[in-house]
Amino acid sequence: MDHLISPSLLAADFANLGNEVGMVNESVADWLHLDIMDGLFVPNISFGFPVLERVKELTAKPMDVHLMIVDPDRYLTRFRDAGTSILTVQYEACTHLHRTVTAIKELGMKAGVALNPHTPVSLLKNILPYVDLVMIMSVNPGFSGQKFIQESYNKIEVLREMIDSGGYEILIEVDGGVDMDNAHKLVKAGANILVAGASVFGAADPAEAIQRLKLLI
Repeated sequence: MDHLISPSLLAADFANLGNEVGMVNESVADWLHLDIMDGLFVPNISFGFPVLERVKELTAKPMDVHLMIVDPDRYLTRFRDAGTSILTVQYEACTHLHRTVTAIKELGMKAGVALNPHTPVSLLKNILPYVDLVMIMSVNPGFSGQKFIQESYNKIEVLREMIDSGGYEILIEVDGGVDMDNAHKLVKAGANILVAGASVFGAADPAEAIQRLKLLI
């Protein structure tokens, strides 16, 4: 399959939210990425349900929501009701990961699990049959604009081998420091979805930046 582009709203201008979402709507982006942070799992706070509900009204793209929060099980239904299509939780934040991803799928959303840079992909062996997506964090989560961690390529390659050898239909998403300098290599390593924040919303022409990431030009 062709790779997907999911621009990260965390890097957008929140004083101009409607226009920023409108730009994504009109671009060749496939999804819209939203990072939810609680100030506990990561040292930052992003936005909550009022913003998600407003984005739901504005966006024409599937909402790709990444929870960087403790005890995400408390809010799964609310995220579904706020318009989430794809809901990803952190491996490190879930005591009962199988129960969490099962609940997400029962609510009608695609279920993803994200790994921090220090977490080996081998730990996913027993959860792969139950997820739709695995996100490789290629920066330490919490802030937009960080430098890409080079070891991420190897993690993607190992994960791709695990997925293919198991015969699973699982997408690999990469989030953190994604730009035109590494996009082609990430896709070659096995990534299906590129999350891009600063490299899109910080560009002179964000729609063109999305198109370049999509076409790898």
